[in-house]
Amino acid sequence: MATFVLVPGFWLGAWAWREVSEGLRAAGHRAYPLTLTGVADRAHLADPDVGLETHTTDIVRLVEAEDLHDVVLVGHSGGGMPVQQAADRLPDRFARVVYLDSGPLPTGTAQFDTHPPEEQERLRALIGAGHLLPPPDWDRAADPVNLAGLDDEMLDLLRDRTTGQPLRAATDPVRLPHGGAVPTALIACTFPVETVRQMIAQGHPFFAGLTGADLYGLPTGHWPMFSEPKRLTELLDRIGRAVPTPTSTG
Repeated sequence: MATFVLVPGFWLGAWAWREVSEGLRAAGHRAYPLTLTGVADRAHLADPDVGLETHTTDIVRLVEAEDLHDVVLVGHSGGGMPVQQAADRLPDRFARVVYLDSGPLPTGTAQFDTHPPEEQERLRALIGAGHLLPPPDWDRAADPVNLAGLDDEMLDLLRDRTTGQPLRAATDPVRLPHGGAVPTALIACTFPVETVRQMIAQGHPFFAGLTGADLYGLPTGHWPMFSEPKRLTELLDRIGRAVPTPTSTG
């Protein structure tokens, strides 16, 4: 069976993976859901210096401290950036990187760069002089595509449990100094797999890094661990079973 490290997207902690983690363990896998520094149950550690490198180190230290090998490293949404950097740092520890409604950004690109200028301006005005990116309003009417599949109870839970995201996690550019290569996969939720294939073929900078990746479709909103946890678990189980048996460390 496989070893999974599960990295949440912005505003979420390890709690977001609870149902998926339980399902993976029931299927015989090992699962390590991670809360990144400055968010959720580690929100008390947020300060202006917490950024993308901090979150990359969170992943690297977990893998090293638990002596994990042949890991299936899963990054949801904004969690894809520290996952991308961690795989570059320790390529020999990871069997596969799975981007969940996410993807590898080009070197030198920050998550903030993916927004149009007017959205960047709106977000900076919202943040003001602070160092945290506030969570969304979780308003289904205002964001029907991303919030598809979430009922009122889940939206209330998200309003209650999501916390601010350290701003530098969004504004720090991706750096890949080591050139580590790890096989990749994408689970696309809010856009069709065929669209992804077309964008890869066209050399779009936000999809070019998925050339050669295994592509899977899971049509739902942007938060599949809440909207489709069983189907997401089944997909990850399928990916994990395709990974070679973990290396013995003696």
